[in-house]
Formats: sequence, C-alpha cells, structure tokens
Amino acid sequence: MNVKRFTPRGGLARGARLTAVAAALVTATALAAPSAGAQTAEATRATTAELAQVSEAVLDADVPGTAWYTDAKSGKLVITADSTVSAAELAELRKAAGDRAGALEIKRTPGKFNKLIAGGQAIYAAGGGRCSLGFNVRNSSGATFALTAGHCTEIASTWYTNSGQTALLGSRTGSSFPVNDYGIIRHSNSAAADGRVSLYNGSYRDITGAANATVGQTVQRSGSTTGLHSGRVTGLNATVNYGGGDVVYGMIQTNVCAEPGDSGGALFSGSTALGLTSGGSGNCRTGGTTFFQPVTEALSAYGVSII
Repeated sequence: MNVKRFTPRGGLARGARLTAVAAALVTATALAAPSAGAQTAEATRATTAELAQVSEAVLDADVPGTAWYTDAKSGKLVITADSTVSAAELAELRKAAGDRAGALEIKRTPGKFNKLIAGGQAIYAAGGGRCSLGFNVRNSSGATFALTAGHCTEIASTWYTNSGQTALLGSRTGSSFPVNDYGIIRHSNSAAADGRVSLYNGSYRDITGAANATVGQTVQRSGSTTGLHSGRVTGLNATVNYGGGDVVYGMIQTNVCAEPGDSGGALFSGSTALGLTSGGSGNCRTGGTTFFQPVTEALSAYGVSII
C-alpha cells in the first residue's frame, strides 16, 4: 500500500508502555510416556513469563512496520513484518530476544503498515481528512454517538457526513491514540444514528451486540474506500508499531484487506460488532494484513452500548 503516512496535528507523544501478557500455554496429558524428542522440545519451550519478556524486548527494539502477538498453540511470539523492515532490523529483533530468539516466528507481509486515514460509511473531518464510521452507540441517558478510530478523531473536533462539509455529523467527545485506537463523536441529530452497517450492495446488516473476536473466526469489514470485504482473525492481542512513537496494543490481527479511508470502519461477524479498523498493509487487489481495535474496549471506556 503506497500511501503517505498520516501524522495527527500537533504530533503525539508515545503512550505509556503496556507489557503484552502472553496467553497460557496449552498442555496435554497422555497415557503413554513422552518420547525423548518430545521431552527435549518441551524443555526448550518458552514459558509464559519468558514470552512476555521477549515481547517487551521486541517493543524496546522499536522497529517500525512490525506487529506481534503470542500464539498460545505454538508457544511462540509471532512477528509480522511489512516490506519496509530490513533484514538487519529483523536481526535486531532476534538479537533483542537473546537466548530466546528461538521463540520468535517471523512472517512477512507485503506493503507498509499505515494508519488508514483518508469510515462503514464515510465521515469527513473539518479542515480535511476522511475516515469511516464504525458503529453507532448510545449511553444510559439515550444520547447517541459514533465510534471510529482514535487516529481519526485526533485530527479534528467537528465531523461531517459529506465531503462538502454541509451536513454535520457531530463533535468529538473523546479520543484515544496511540496505545489505543478509538474515538467517539456525539451525533448532532440523534435520530440520524443508524444501528446497521452498510454492506455496500444496497443492503445493511443490523448489529445487535458486541463481543471479543476469536482466532480463526470468519469476519467482515465495511469501509468507505473499499466497501465490504471478508477474511478471518489470525491473531489476538497484537502490538503494532506504526513508527514515530505510534504504538498500539491489544489489536485484532486479520487477513482482511483495507485501504486508506477505511480507518474506523466496522469489523463484525453476523450481527455482532467486533472491532474498529486501525491500519495495516497491502490493498484489496492483492490482499494484506489489517489490525482492528477491539470494540468492547471502546464501549467500556465510554460507557456506551451498540444501538
């Protein structure tokens, strides 16, 4: 994906570091005694604490264009590196992992990780910039809001539903980026908040609730640049380094494609909301890797629920 990297106005300081907590490693019992080979493999397998230390070391290495998560099944830290990451930088990551470099599984993905600024449906920032609306939500008082990506809401306080900026969507009431990537906009007209997601074929999907994603789950993404696309969840609790101090944590990693302007758009499965489009690499012609902010975290942070 050859696009210019967007930096929110005023710049952003890097957020406080959050240490990724590795998932519990799967163990199994068997009636037969394990073979010597199995005993050797088990003896060299990294522990949960060691994987957490490796994750912290990778974060400290600060290589832009990398993302990583712990794979509970294999007991490895899976690193995805975009096309900008050099062989020397990959060597830096292995060096950072020290005697636990064997716990790293490094994968390549085409293109460059970018925050996909440019929403399902499009929303426009005052002064320029386009994103996608994720999900419409309401609070306990009945006020309605739009959830989108935090790197979108960082750029402007006022948002519109048309490029001419004559149809007011509303005003930003919260924004969190980096570390997280979610933001919230209060609707100027509560009646305009639609609880559905556009499928970009003239129809809509009614979203009735929210949940956490699971590895292997089939999902769909709706965004204003590329419309509707599907894929599956490949990892959870991923840390993504977009560069320039813009590191986000706890992301959903998928093989769903996305492009600039899809940022903030809805990730869902059936009628269940799962995430907000953060960024990634590749495009919707050749495919790519895309990361999503879990929507449950945003709902909890703002005390709102799906309409």
